[in-house]
Amino acid sequence: MRTRFFIAGAAAVALTACTALGTGRSIPFAGSGIPEGGFLSPDAGATSVLKTLKKHLVIGSTVDPLNGDQNPYGLTIVPKTGGKLKAGDLLVCNFNAKSNVQGTGTTIVSLAPTPGSKPQRFVQSSSLLGCAALAETQSGKTLAASFGAKPATAWWNTAKPAGTFSKGLARPWGIAYAVASGIYTYASDALFVSDASTGSIVLAASCIGGLGGSSCTYAGTPIVTGFGVNHGKPGSILGPSGLLFDPTDCVKIQGRRACGTLYVADGQTNTIVAIHNALNLRKAKSIVVSKSGTTFSGPEGTWASLVYAGKPLNGPISLARFYNGNLVAGNTLDPKGKNLMIEIAPPACAAVPCPLGKYVYTLNVDKGVAGAIFGMVSTGTGAKAKLYFNDDNTNSLDVLEP
Repeated sequence: MRTRFFIAGAAAVALTACTALGTGRSIPFAGSGIPEGGFLSPDAGATSVLKTLKKHLVIGSTVDPLNGDQNPYGLTIVPKTGGKLKAGDLLVCNFNAKSNVQGTGTTIVSLAPTPGSKPQRFVQSSSLLGCAALAETQSGKTLAASFGAKPATAWWNTAKPAGTFSKGLARPWGIAYAVASGIYTYASDALFVSDASTGSIVLAASCIGGLGGSSCTYAGTPIVTGFGVNHGKPGSILGPSGLLFDPTDCVKIQGRRACGTLYVADGQTNTIVAIHNALNLRKAKSIVVSKSGTTFSGPEGTWASLVYAGKPLNGPISLARFYNGNLVAGNTLDPKGKNLMIEIAPPACAAVPCPLGKYVYTLNVDKGVAGAIFGMVSTGTGAKAKLYFNDDNTNSLDVLEP
C-alpha cells in the first residue's frame, strides 16, 4: 500500500469572521454577516454532494515531463494569474522519482483544469524531496511539505524560492495555509504543518502581512500533540494529514464566538478532528490528543472536537470539503478493488463540546490496487461542483462532476 496524502486543499480565501491574530492576542469579536453560532454549513447533513458527482473524467497525466517523477501526492489550485501559473491551474507534487522508489520525487507540475491537459514542470528542487502536500496563499505563493527534505517551503509563481520553514519539523506530512482578514487591524497569515514522526500539528509561522514577512512569530511551535502515527516507511505512512482550514466555521467557546477551524484526518486512529479557533493557538501542547484519537486535554483541550471515528473510515489520509460543509475523506487501507471516498457531515454546533458528525455516502473511484486516492480539492456549488483528486494507480489527476 502506497500512502496517499491530501494537500491542505485549496487555500482558504474567504474572510475570517471572528478572530484574527498576529500579536499573540485575540482580536475583539465583531459582527461580520456570519450567523450567530454554529458552523457555516447550511445544507450539511443527509444531503450528499458526492452522490451527485456522476461523471469521472481524467484531467491528465501527473508524470513530470522532464525527469519522469511520479506517484502524485500534493494537490492544490492556483488562486491568481502570475508568473508561470494561471488562476484555476492545478498543481501536483510527485512523491516518487521515475524509478518509483518511495519518497524520492522532487517536482511540482501544473495542469490546466480541463480533460486532456498535459503536465508542465513548475518546480524541481532537492528541497521538495518526498513532497507530500501542497497549499496556496492568497497572494499566489505555493507552499509544500516535503517528508524527505524535512522542511516546508514556499515558492513564488515564477518558480523562485520564497522561504523555508523547518523549525520544529521532523517529517512534514500535511500542510494548511490559514488567513484571518477583513475588518481586523492585526490580521495574520498562519502556516500549519503536520508531522508524521511526532504526531504534532506545528505552527510553522504566524505572520502579519503575509508568510515570509518581517513580522513572523511562533515558528516551530507544536500547538497540538498526540495524533496517532505508525512510523511507517514511505509508502506505508499513517499520521495526521489532510489538513484543511475553513475560516468560516464558527462555534462558541466559553460563551464567546470563535471562527476558523482546522480539520485533520488521522489514518492511524481512523478519526477526523476539528481544531476550533485554530488561529488563536500559540503555546506548545495547547491541545493533547488521546491515544485513541477521540478525546482531548491540555490548556485548550475544549477547542478540539471529534468529528467522526471508526468505520467506514479505513486509513484515511486525504480530506476535502464541499460547498455545503460536508467533508470527504480518501481511504487507503480498503481491500483490493476498493478505493473509497467517504462523505461525512460535520455537526451543526452552536458551542463546544460538539456532537459527532454523521456518515453520509461512500463512492469507489478506482477498482484497482487499494490505496490509490490522495490529494483532493473541491470547487464550485450545485450543478458546478467538482472534486479533483490524484490517482496513484494511473499517475493521473481526475475529476468528479455532475
